[in-house]
Amino acid sequence: MSANTPSENALNADQETTCLDFKRTFIPTSPEDWLELSKDVVAMANSGGGVIIIGAENNGAASFAGAASNFLAIDPADLTNKIYKYTECHFSDFQIRRAQKAECELALLVIGGAQTPLVFTKEGGYTDPEGHPKRAFAAGTVYFRHGAKSEPGNSNDLRAFVERAVENIRKTWLDGIAKVVEAPPGAKFQVVTGHPTTDNAPVSAIRLVEDPSAPAIPHIHVDRSHPHRQKEVVVLVNRRLHGQKTITSFNIICIRRVYEIHKNLMLCYTQNYTSPRYSDAFIDWIVEAFERDPNFFEKCHKEYDQLKAAAAAEKQPKAFAA
Repeated sequence: MSANTPSENALNADQETTCLDFKRTFIPTSPEDWLELSKDVVAMANSGGGVIIIGAENNGAASFAGAASNFLAIDPADLTNKIYKYTECHFSDFQIRRAQKAECELALLVIGGAQTPLVFTKEGGYTDPEGHPKRAFAAGTVYFRHGAKSEPGNSNDLRAFVERAVENIRKTWLDGIAKVVEAPPGAKFQVVTGHPTTDNAPVSAIRLVEDPSAPAIPHIHVDRSHPHRQKEVVVLVNRRLHGQKTITSFNIICIRRVYEIHKNLMLCYTQNYTSPRYSDAFIDWIVEAFERDPNFFEKCHKEYDQLKAAAAAEKQPKAFAA
C-alpha cells in the first residue's frame, strides 16, 4: 500500500501542526485575511513547506463552502503579488487544489519550501472591524512555524533552514548516483569534459532532443541546463527586446499556462517544492515569438484570461433540486 500524499494526510488531520494550518474563512476583499494568509505562507515556506486548508475549523472539520469557493476563485498570481509586496520576492512555489471532505468543498494551498529565507521588508498592517489598528507582521522579521503558530524566527529556525538546504543537496547528489548504478546492462558511459573535443581521444558532444529513438544520455546538472528562475527570465528577455517591449513576471505566467511550458523539458524544469527553472532556449523562444508577432504578449494575456474564465465557469455551483 502506498503512503498517503501530504494533501491526503492534511485532510485526515484533526489539529494544526508545523506544516498544517486551518482557516475557517477567507474574504478576498479583506486586508486582514490577505495579510494573515501571506504571513502563514511565508512561515511555512521558510519552514520547509506545508498545507493550508481554507474552509476548515480548528479541528479540521469543514466549515462552510463560501471560504473555499472564494479562495478557489482567486488568481494564483494575486497571492504571488501580495507576497512580493511585503517581501520583494516573487514566491510562486505553491499549488491551489480543490478537495472534498464530508461532502463539503475545501481549498488546499500546498506550499513548497523557500530556497532562501523570505524576509518581510514592509510592515503588514490593517484595521479591525472595531476600527483598531492591527499589525500582522513587522518589517525586518523572518517568520517560521512554531507548532501551530507562525512566529518570528530565532537562531534555531535559521540553523534548521540551513540543515534542510544541505540535506536537499545531498539527496540530489545521491539520486544522480543511484541512476548511474541502476543503469541497464549494456549501457555505455562516457566522461565528458568541459570541452567537446580533445586531441587524445574522441569525445561526443551532446544536446537535449525530443526524439524518443535517440540514445539515452544522462542529463547535465539543472544549474547548467536550466539556470534561470522567473525573475531572471524577465530581466534577460527585456534586455533582448531592447526597449521594444517591457514584460513582467505576469507575462511569463501567462506564457507558461497558455503554452504549457512546464511540460516541455527543453524549456522548463520542474521539481517538487521548488520553483520552475528555465533554459536559455526558453528565452530564445520568447524573443523569437515576439519577433514573429509584436502582439504575442497581448495575445497570451487574452488567452490566459480565457483559460481562467473557463476554469471559473467549471467551478460554479450546480443547482440542486428542491
